[in-house]
Amino acid sequence: MGHLQNGVWITDETLTEDQGGRYVKQPSLFRNWITADGTGEFPAEPGRYHLYSAVGCPWAHRAALFLVLKQLDGIVTLTNTRQNEDDQGWSFDAEGHVVPGTDYRAQYLHELYTLSDPSCTARVTVPTLWDAASRRVVSNESSEIIRMFNSAFAAWAPETADLFPAERAEEIDAVNALVLDGVNNAINECGRSTSQEAYEAASDRLFGTLDQLEERLGRSRYLCGDQQTEADWRLYPSLIRFDSIYFIGYKCSQRRIEEYPNLSNYLRDLFQTPGIADVSDVEGMKNAIFAGYGPIPSNGLIPKGPILNLDRPHDRARFVGAA
Repeated sequence: MGHLQNGVWITDETLTEDQGGRYVKQPSLFRNWITADGTGEFPAEPGRYHLYSAVGCPWAHRAALFLVLKQLDGIVTLTNTRQNEDDQGWSFDAEGHVVPGTDYRAQYLHELYTLSDPSCTARVTVPTLWDAASRRVVSNESSEIIRMFNSAFAAWAPETADLFPAERAEEIDAVNALVLDGVNNAINECGRSTSQEAYEAASDRLFGTLDQLEERLGRSRYLCGDQQTEADWRLYPSLIRFDSIYFIGYKCSQRRIEEYPNLSNYLRDLFQTPGIADVSDVEGMKNAIFAGYGPIPSNGLIPKGPILNLDRPHDRARFVGAA
């Protein structure tokens, strides 16, 4: 997709591979925090922060889900970006986007990074969280953005469930680590590794992890008990894309999620959470990946199907009351 090098956009791809052809995701650059108590450079305030997302990106999808789950509409604003054929990375509509806190009209997300740091060297990724007051990027690390959204704006948002409760923190972090390595990253490695050996290792790791999650979900309604937590919503973006995108386009083809009784029912349970269907545009996700400008090779043809029927009944209520 290209990257920024000393403030200049370079169209060369910088995603790295190890010597065995394994895809390696580079770490995020901006790692600042919004604070609920008003300390530090980025105090929580309604209307100050703006989220840049993209329908096609599962990492960005996490943050968009948390806007809904934590009822942050009007507190944190949102703009969706897209990729196109000009090799400039995440871009805005043809008329451009007026960057909050400025009069500057940007055509590409990388322009916000250089507004924040004129000599920036970084991958330009979504989600990106922008501060209109200081005119800086706060964070482009999805795992930390959702932690901020969970608690930083509680003084202004309606009361909602805590998705990272202290008593479950250790378990949630452990499940997150399992899902990150065994699902999120393994899917990318299946789709983007450049050797057969690396691909097969990633595929085996992915489906071994899905087998573990299937077994875990045979004991409780959600990954960490009888209540939804952050762990569920870090897994969901991979599950909602799996049969329609990853099974087909990323060669994650040993089994479909529909073939896992617990995982498929669990996916429907999460999808039917109020507001989630509205930010789960599967056709939009497919278009973003297969239209020819996504992260995997494509001839531009968008596959038809599969028919998901995610609004059909699920069986997860059988676990109610059983942590």
